[in-house]
Amino acid sequence: MKKHVIILMMVFSIVMYSQKEKNGTIFKEHPAITVVEAMQQAFIKGDTTALSNYLADNFIATNGMNNNPDSKGADKKSYINQSNWWSKNLSYLSLTRHGGAYPDALEYDGDDGLWVQTWNYLRGVHDETGVKIDMPVHALYIVNKDNKVSRAITYDDGTIFDNLRESFVPRTNGTIYNHHDNINKVIRMMAALEHSDVEKGFSFFSENARFSNLDMKPGESVTLEEEKEGFSNMLKNWTINRIDVRGYPDYLEYELGKAKVVQSWWTVRMTRKSDKKKVVLPLMLIHNFNDDGEITYEAGYYTLAALNDN
Repeated sequence: MKKHVIILMMVFSIVMYSQKEKNGTIFKEHPAITVVEAMQQAFIKGDTTALSNYLADNFIATNGMNNNPDSKGADKKSYINQSNWWSKNLSYLSLTRHGGAYPDALEYDGDDGLWVQTWNYLRGVHDETGVKIDMPVHALYIVNKDNKVSRAITYDDGTIFDNLRESFVPRTNGTIYNHHDNINKVIRMMAALEHSDVEKGFSFFSENARFSNLDMKPGESVTLEEEKEGFSNMLKNWTINRIDVRGYPDYLEYELGKAKVVQSWWTVRMTRKSDKKKVVLPLMLIHNFNDDGEITYEAGYYTLAALNDN
C-alpha cells in the first residue's frame, strides 16, 4: 500500500510540473518602468508637454473597473486634458509607490511591446469641494517598441470620484427635528440620571447597547451592564446636583444609511461627597436609535479626568 501511495505522489508531481509553461520574463528594473513612472509624474504635475512626449499617438486609457462594453476610453488628447484638470483643481497632489511595492515590467513571448504594472498611492484635496483623494491605485501600461506608452488600464476606488461628482450640487440627506419622541427619550433619560435613578435612566437602551467616551481608546466601548456599574460606582463618591440642557437637542433621520440619531449638549454640576469639591462637566452626547425606539449606541464627547483630580 505504501508503495502505491509513493508511486501515486510521483505521478502527481510529474503531472504538475509538466503543466508549467514559461510565457515571458519579469523585470524588476527596465527602461520601460522608467518611462511609465516619469509619465505618471508628468500627469500628476500637469506637465502636458512632457506627458505628450511619453504617450504614443494611438494611446488609450481605460478604467479597469468600468463594465460598460461600449466604453472606448480616453484618447491621448483627452488624457492630457485630464492631467491639466487635475493639476488645476486639486492641491497637495501626489502619486507615490505604495509601501514596499515596486513596478514590474513583463515581456510576454510573442507580444509586440511590453507591459508595466504599478502599485501606487494617490493623494490630493479637491479645491472647490474639499473632497479628499486618498487611495491605492493599481495600473497596467503597454510600452511599445518606440518606448512610448500606448495603453493605460487603471484600477482605483471609484466611490471617491462618485463623492466628488455629487459634491458639486447641494442635496439633502434627511430631516432634522427639534421635537421628536426620540428627543423626549434622551431628555427623560438624562432627567432620571440627574436624580440618580439608574434603572430608569438605562431602561431607554437596548440590551446590546454600547457606550464610548473620550477617555477610551479609538474603537473601544463598553456594554450596558458595564456602563450601569460604572455610573453606580460614581454615585458612591459624587452627588449630581443638576443636569441642564444647553441649547436644544436635534434629532436627525438620515436618508443615507437610514440612521436615527439624537445629538444633545449638557452641563452637569456635581459635588464630591468626601470634601465637597464642586465640578462642572460639559457633555456632548450622540445617541443612535433602532427602529423600535431603543438607544443602541452612546458616543459621549466628554472626559471624566476632572473627577479624578485631587
